[in-house]
Amino acid sequence: MLKNIPLKKEHLLIAGTIIAMLICYQLAFKKTIIAWQLNKQLNMQLTQAGDLSVQPAYLERKNINLTKIISLYKTDTTAYRSNVISNIANIAEKENVKLSEVPLQDPLYHTDKSIIQRLDFEGDFFALTKVLKQLQSTPQIGMLRSIAYKSLSIRTNSDEHKKLVLEVYLELVK
Repeated sequence: MLKNIPLKKEHLLIAGTIIAMLICYQLAFKKTIIAWQLNKQLNMQLTQAGDLSVQPAYLERKNINLTKIISLYKTDTTAYRSNVISNIANIAEKENVKLSEVPLQDPLYHTDKSIIQRLDFEGDFFALTKVLKQLQSTPQIGMLRSIAYKSLSIRTNSDEHKKLVLEVYLELVK
């Protein structure tokens, strides 16, 4: 029956081309066109939105996170000299480390938002390192700003003693 239908090869070529174009459109071109339209739409929304850093919800979340971080290092500066230094001395005593020096607060280290306090500890290296770790993890005493291990030689009459000193600078937020 199909043999009796008079078809020309040109007509079959055109029909085959149209069918191939429809298959290609469904499998590849359609997805590409949809992705291109979506890209164009999102770029237009992005230009209309303007600067993303001005979004109030983002700024509010960022402010809450910063407040939480600052609260870890915030302390009452009026009670610092008595309460916090006694807590630090207790931490040092547990590790057999001596809190050797707490110098007077230097006005050079005071700003309107923070105070930097220096503390000196004496002991062996491992005990000083344990104290340092505990100071980092203890809340409400301030943030470690700087540390330095120093080896000091002390001469007495005929003996020479060496001691290891850990110099710690804590920053306190007012």
